[in-house]
Formats: sequence, structure tokens, C-alpha cells
Amino acid sequence: MNKIILLKKQPFGKPSLHDFEFSTEEMPTPKDNELLLKTVYVSVDPYLRGRMSDAKSYIPAFELNKAIQSGIIAEVIDSHHADFKKGDFVSSNLEWKEYQISNGKGLVKVDENEAKLSSYLGILGMTGLTAYLGLMEVGLPKKGETLVVSGAGGAVGSVVGQIGKLQGCTVVGITGSDEKVSLLTSQFNFDQAINYKTTPNLKAAIRTACPNGVDIYFDNVGGEISDAVLSNINKYARLPVCGAISLYNETEIQMGPRLQPILLTKSATMRGFIIGDFAEKFPAAIKQLTAWLKDDKIAFSETIVKALIIFLRHLLICLMGKTKEK
Repeated sequence: MNKIILLKKQPFGKPSLHDFEFSTEEMPTPKDNELLLKTVYVSVDPYLRGRMSDAKSYIPAFELNKAIQSGIIAEVIDSHHADFKKGDFVSSNLEWKEYQISNGKGLVKVDENEAKLSSYLGILGMTGLTAYLGLMEVGLPKKGETLVVSGAGGAVGSVVGQIGKLQGCTVVGITGSDEKVSLLTSQFNFDQAINYKTTPNLKAAIRTACPNGVDIYFDNVGGEISDAVLSNINKYARLPVCGAISLYNETEIQMGPRLQPILLTKSATMRGFIIGDFAEKFPAAIKQLTAWLKDDKIAFSETIVKALIIFLRHLLICLMGKTKEK
């Protein structure tokens, strides 16, 4: 039997194990021009929380009682397709199933000799692309500027900071533990990092860490953290909005500072972006990220879990805003 993970009901507030269901189905068999895939790695990302709601968004909601989908690395187990052979590894947005059938559409071959397979879901996948293109295309970093990154200890944020340093920026990260503060400055080359959970006055702490003000704010979290950063931005600041994970599980509309006066008086630009907006730039971005990776100019870490129940619990941790380095 084939194991799958279904969305049983739409979460209200923070997701729980009761919103999901482990199920089984008959093992699939490929037909002509099809191939059988075995899941090797599944990417767990905060944006999946939005797809568990029926609110209108840039991507369709998950259907109830059907398999969840996300980025997956899979091995070709059997192929009746001319473009793929047994033993190939591929990446695509696929269903959370142990085995599944594909007609080959949307599959991208990945080379385990070029990089770790899991890295194609991380530093060389959506994580790295989001960090690189969000910063370079929206943040427009310049040498000598100050970059602040919220959610800096997460998969995207930790890469954004390193790319910022490669562009000659001073980089300050905001994260949620002393362990991550140490990790950001020792392993990911951030100049400074702030633990927002133990900082009584975040606005003042950012002002101290950024004496020349904030030129770029890469926003992964929204909420009160972003309010504090916005009070410190410079004229012509750029604010790429990658996510708002602090608000994903809220059941009521949260009120905060009115942004228009801040953006107006600072001539600042705030722009939300979806990584798919830059699809035509993916090849060049991957080429650059690969080069930096080979030259040891970018470091990354991963959290890999194997058992299904532990995997699902890791999903809940991610969706509740307690993101881990990936």
C-alpha cells in the first residue's frame, strides 16, 4: 500500500495534528509515457499554511481529503517515458505520497554529483531563489548600505543576510533565540543579531545596531517586529515583503502603525513578491548560487526528519511560526 498525508480539515488558528490524516491507497503503476516516482525529500515551508485556508491568494488552496503538495525530490523507480530513466532524480511540486505517477510535465532533473539532493529544495531551490531574487531584484542592495532581515534564523533569512554581505552591506538579523543569534554571527556572517524575545525595546535595539539607519528591510515576519524596523528606515529605503509568518495563524485582523506616512516621508518602497514572479531569472540565479556554494561563500544548514509522524510534527512547528534552519 502507498502512504499519503491528507488535509482533513482547514485549521482555525494554529494547525494541529487533527487537521491532517495519514492514509493509504493502492500502489500506482505507470502506463505509456508515465513514470513512477518515489519521494526522497519533502520541503516544509511556511507558505503552506496559506494554502490550508480558502482565502483568496496567489495560489489555489489545498482540497480537503486530498494529498498536500509542496516541493519534492523524487527518484524515478520505473519509467515508460522517453525523457527519464530508472535511477534519475527529479524535483517538482508533487503530492505528499510515498509513491506517485507523473507524466513528466514540470519535472526537473537534478544531479546528486553536483550538489546534495536535499539542497535542491533549499539553497539551490525555492529557499535560495527567494533569498537571492527577493534581495537582488526588490531590495537592490548597494555597497555600504545597512540591511535588516527578520526571520533571520530561518531558511530564507539566513541566506539573505549572507548575500547581503557579499554585496558589501552591513547586515543585522532579527531572530527568536540566543542560539540563533550566535549562529547568525558565527556561521552566517551577520554583523549583528537581535533576539526579539528577550529585547524589551526592539525599536531602540535596532536603532543601536543600525546607527546609520536601515536602507533595506527584508521582511519575513510582519507584525510588531516590522513596526519596529519601519521606525528606523532611511530615505529611499527598499522593503521586500517575503512573508508575514507572525500573522498567518491570527483569527482576527491585527492593527498596527499606518504605513503611508512612513513610506511617504521616507520616499520608501515596499513591495511584496512571489518567487514565481521571477521565473525567467531562475537559471541565472541558480548558476550564481551554485558558484557561491562551490566557493564556500555561502553556508546553509538543514533540518531533516525521517519518520512520518515526526515529519508532520515538524510541519506544525514550521506553520506555527517557529521556523528552524533548513
